[in-house]
Amino acid sequence: MLSFFQMKGFLGTGATFGADLNLLVQTLMGVALFTGGLLARQRRYKAHGICQTTVLLLNVLMIALVMWPSFQQQVVPAFPRVFRRRYYTVAAIHGAVGMVAEILGLYIALMAGTNILPQSLRFKRWKVWMRAELILWSFVLLSGAGTYYAWYIAPFS
Repeated sequence: MLSFFQMKGFLGTGATFGADLNLLVQTLMGVALFTGGLLARQRRYKAHGICQTTVLLLNVLMIALVMWPSFQQQVVPAFPRVFRRRYYTVAAIHGAVGMVAEILGLYIALMAGTNILPQSLRFKRWKVWMRAELILWSFVLLSGAGTYYAWYIAPFS
């Protein structure tokens, strides 16, 4: 199945099928996250939770199938010199901030959707943390597009 992701992409760049699919899925997930934010503003909290949690879990899948293997193959071997070239820098920043956003999102989902965490580990000011997560995720989405550009478009232009 992983070789399926290594096929030539469909967006006309130097990307693999997996990278092109990931760019498309991440863009749609970004739209879904903002839609989920609108659901919260309309006080439709159940729909908001379902929307945001679905995006969060789909992102775990995309990280496992596309982003992590690519990061391991292309960035980790060059890690001591990562910040000397835009190709590695953009991906390293995207990976680090993306990891923080995903972990925070999982933490928020655990707090909001389960009783697993004790009261002492729960946020008191929901809006602040939800908005911070949305801003963080927006940055990750933009840096992901920057990574796609640096890896698959800029080397050929």
